Amino acid sequence: MTDMNPGFFGRIGIAFGAFFGILGNASFAGRVQRLREAPEAPEAPAAAPDFKAEAPKPAAAPVQPAPSALKEASPVAALQLLGLLQRDARFIDFVEEDIVNYSDADIGAAARLVHDGCRNVLREHFTVKPVRTEAEGTRITLQEGFDAAAIRLTGNVVGKPPFSGSISHRGWKVEETRLPKLAPSHDASIVAPAEVEL
Repeated sequence: MTDMNPGFFGRIGIAFGAFFGILGNASFAGRVQRLREAPEAPEAPAAAPDFKAEAPKPAAAPVQPAPSALKEASPVAALQLLGLLQRDARFIDFVEEDIVNYSDADIGAAARLVHDGCRNVLREHFTVKPVRTEAEGTRITLQEGFDAAAIRLTGNVVGKPPFSGSISHRGWKVEETRLPKLAPSHDASIVAPAEVEL
């Protein structure tokens, strides 16, 4: 049987194709998700030929794992947060501004205002805590069963846990969200109304 495992450069092409396919196609993303969650079938050892005449047995139907339902995130909360960042920090104005002709000092002064406004929004509407409480640079050991959603391994990741390494970023998790309630008639897509001075 021919080895169907692609080489390194072949895997790079597959990775890029899968990445953009997942971003652009929800159905494809669901199939990839189900494939990742399916248990990997172990390779069967080559069996010696058996020359006894036996009646063929009916093959058992393979048990397919139930597909996990993908949740579609509501854009309303994201639009609401974007509106708060625009209101208090002029975030969209800053990002959409063409800063090529501005000096570094001008950009730095504007960035300070945007930073202060973003920090105010973050602290008013979210309770954010570090994922890990140890200081960055601390050596830790991750045992088998560690939360891979909360801890991303970087560097030379080979083998199985336990893994020993240094914390390069403590991570962030949101413990509480306090977004304002919206009236049913509120159009969240208007993150900043146009202003007309009379």
